[in-house]
Amino acid sequence: MTQDADAILKAVQQRQFQPVYFLQGEEPYFIDTVADALEGTVLPESERSFNQTVLYGKDTDAAGILGQAKRFPMMSDYSVVIVKEAQAVADLESEKAWPFLEAYLKNPLASTVLVFCYKHKTLDSRKKLGKLLASAPGVVLMTSKKLYDNQIPQWLGGYVRQRKQQITPGATALLAEYIGADLGRLANEVNKLLLNVKQGQAIDEDLVQRMVGISKDYNIFELQRALVTRDVLKANRILTHFAANPKANPLIPNLTLLFNFFTRLLMLHQAGPNPSDSDMQKMGINKFAQKEYQLAQRQFSPERTMDLIHLIRRADAQSKGIESGSMDEGEILRELVWLILHPVPVAAVG
Repeated sequence: MTQDADAILKAVQQRQFQPVYFLQGEEPYFIDTVADALEGTVLPESERSFNQTVLYGKDTDAAGILGQAKRFPMMSDYSVVIVKEAQAVADLESEKAWPFLEAYLKNPLASTVLVFCYKHKTLDSRKKLGKLLASAPGVVLMTSKKLYDNQIPQWLGGYVRQRKQQITPGATALLAEYIGADLGRLANEVNKLLLNVKQGQAIDEDLVQRMVGISKDYNIFELQRALVTRDVLKANRILTHFAANPKANPLIPNLTLLFNFFTRLLMLHQAGPNPSDSDMQKMGINKFAQKEYQLAQRQFSPERTMDLIHLIRRADAQSKGIESGSMDEGEILRELVWLILHPVPVAAVG
């Protein structure tokens, strides 16, 4: 049967377990969350040393996994077998192993909870194993998909509410923009923030800036605003701060945020002169940033926006040593900012 993470977690809380869980997909956070819930719930701690086994894909094969799964529990109702990095099991989809996998999946041991953590990819649903996992009655198949940027604020709000705490919309937007769709890192940062708020106190922008390490005056968002408003003095002050604090302001994440900004700006140009709030949210533009994007839309034409995206890609290539000469990260970013602020034709840059 096919289920999502929420349905599986709800059943686990109610101690309704299935013999086999195959957790696959591009977003590892949901896979880890479900696997951790099973690892910490099926067996009490006193029974885990005898009845809970963790295998790693690169160190095992299908025969080894099935051998562990067929063991009966010792003085317990269940045994648990968790296969981490299951995508690295060399013969998981091989014809040689197929008859044994098929036999077990069609008739799994009721006292075993077998969990496959198959990360960063999915099985081909047209092949034998994929079809069997989707149809076998004792098997739960979960496919974990990456969230889109415009889904991150809603997920963040839900994550905080589940912990019976609150977060302001501004703090949500700041975290979503700064960290992006890395759910594992977002969860870790929120957990740290929750340790520093009292019950009933909301996570706000000031707390995010202090605890996540975002300088209030010298950060990529302030640089972005300086570019949109063409504030050369402010932009240079921020660049000087970045150059003096390179570990706190690495180039690649900053280029990623600039690339995302101008990519959304290009989408905004393509949406026409008066896009709705709903249209902007679908592009990943939250309501706190709408005025800035609208100003940027007036400052940078669609053609110039495409040029700037090209320049950011050029800077990314330079950061990897391509046609950068002896330039360090600070110099690459400083050149990029100069090119953004001055209408130099892209053809003249290369």
